[in-house]
Amino acid sequence: MYPADLNYTKDHEWVRVSGDVAEVGVTDFAQQQLGDVVFVELPAVGTALTAGQAFGTIESVKAVSELFAPVSGDVVAVNDDLVARPETVNGDPHAAWMVRVKVADAAELASLLDANGYTTLVAG
Repeated sequence: MYPADLNYTKDHEWVRVSGDVAEVGVTDFAQQQLGDVVFVELPAVGTALTAGQAFGTIESVKAVSELFAPVSGDVVAVNDDLVARPETVNGDPHAAWMVRVKVADAAELASLLDANGYTTLVAG
């Protein structure tokens, strides 16, 4: 159910790492819990993120939730299409990346869950 090429946080973000850049989005589980996404607030390129700290918000018809950085580093890209069309998160959450972050400390990646670990987390 959850792509094996991604890693996951306990806060329901996914991470796809390519070299020293991590692409970040929200999981299918998160978008199901939220319902119809109507707004996404993301940081500007150049913003420094700290692992575990909020970096933006996602708003649905049900609630507003914070987005948490899975790794520390500087934002190198923001998905402006997602800001313009936030409902994309509901259509394909594992393709609808939010930010790309130049990873400052690769050791932080070890704390992320693999697909099996995340499946166990959401099932429990």
